[in-house]
Amino acid sequence: MSYSDRLLKFVCRTLAIGSAAIVLWIVGFLLRESWPALRSIGLLRFFTDASWHPLSGQFNLVPMIVATVVTSLGAILLAAPLGIASAVFVHFYAPPALVPWHRRLVELLAGIPSVVFGLWGLVVLAPLVAHLGGSGQNLLTASIILGVMILPTIALLADSAIGSVPRAWMEGAAALGLQRSAVVGKVVLPAAGRGIGAALVLAITRALGETMAVLMVAGNVVQLPTSLLSPGRTLNANIALELGYASADHRSVLFVSGLMLMLIVSALVIAISKRGGPAHARS
Repeated sequence: MSYSDRLLKFVCRTLAIGSAAIVLWIVGFLLRESWPALRSIGLLRFFTDASWHPLSGQFNLVPMIVATVVTSLGAILLAAPLGIASAVFVHFYAPPALVPWHRRLVELLAGIPSVVFGLWGLVVLAPLVAHLGGSGQNLLTASIILGVMILPTIALLADSAIGSVPRAWMEGAAALGLQRSAVVGKVVLPAAGRGIGAALVLAITRALGETMAVLMVAGNVVQLPTSLLSPGRTLNANIALELGYASADHRSVLFVSGLMLMLIVSALVIAISKRGGPAHARS
């Protein structure tokens, strides 16, 4: 092995270990800051307390966990078909002159700050949703805003995944007499499935982690939602709103919220990875 190969191996190994160490450091930090609340309050009370009133010693996180999961799942259900359709359109149906402009527009959408999405949702989208009931600042509005925000992630990564499918596979399918729609549905999308799955994982983790836009449009009421038109507060928004003045157990419980977010993201990534593992083995 040459000197340059050994150097590259050392650099890559060091960076890989550093990446894993950063994740472990973050988890360790959250555990350290959460430990006082876990020790003095106990894990069970975060699910059984009557409400969220930290100054009165009530620390029920269930309404915020439900709101976080509902808005993220709603966003992925909205953005996934649109993003995948965008990638398919670019590769199989768009006029060649339109393709670069379409991609630039999607990239531009990815660069818009979250606070701008929040302002647009608050001023434009919320009044429209209000026609369905309530003030318009609710989980449905938050889900739509999150869906628009994660749409570029799915569209661009699905575009890349579809572009990596060998052209010979598509030509062979066409030679067998399959129509374009059949080639896309039976050859291209299954072949690009792992890349599209990775896009969905990244998108839903971003949706779970988004704070500012959701804080502006979700209503920020700590209650168990009964429908998408109910206002709610996510774990992220709760941390952003209350960390500035929280102290003692209240502050520690906010770090428990962050730890729960990490656990939710980890569970999703592990679940999707396990679903993708056997498919990879069969291929």
